[in-house]
Amino acid sequence: MRPVTERDIRASFVNCSKGEARRLNLPKDFPGLPWDDLDFLGWRDPRAPERAYLVADRGGRLTGVALRAAGGASRGFTARSMCSLCLTTRTSGAVTLMTARRTGEAGRRGDSVGRYMCGDLDCSLYVRGVRQTVGGGGPEESLTREEKIARIAGNVEEFLAGVTR
Repeated sequence: MRPVTERDIRASFVNCSKGEARRLNLPKDFPGLPWDDLDFLGWRDPRAPERAYLVADRGGRLTGVALRAAGGASRGFTARSMCSLCLTTRTSGAVTLMTARRTGEAGRRGDSVGRYMCGDLDCSLYVRGVRQTVGGGGPEESLTREEKIARIAGNVEEFLAGVTR
């Protein structure tokens, strides 16, 4: 992902008001983000963990969506879950249901789109091996790193298309 400014990020949101976008908290490590390793920018609000945000480049234009993370994950929960973006398998509640209010009339009616995602939204870093999952693993894949990166891009695009439909 190309480096973007705080202003670019705040202007990119399509499913919240300008006031909400202006008030959102950026990632605490925003100045030092590893832009070359990111397929999209995703983060949890450090002051309100049930809020999350995803910003991606869609054909040269940034699209940002505000997300709600489902609560209730318990420590010690050992079932494995798979992220729908990077297909990383994680344990201990590290995959979370994230929902985004749809844009337009559908969003005003309360319609939303949900996907199970890595709770920390660090999918790009897991695929590149920059970060390791704890207790994850899962089936071994024969895809190359570049194919996995392309898969994330396609999955993010599909999710955003569902939000903006």
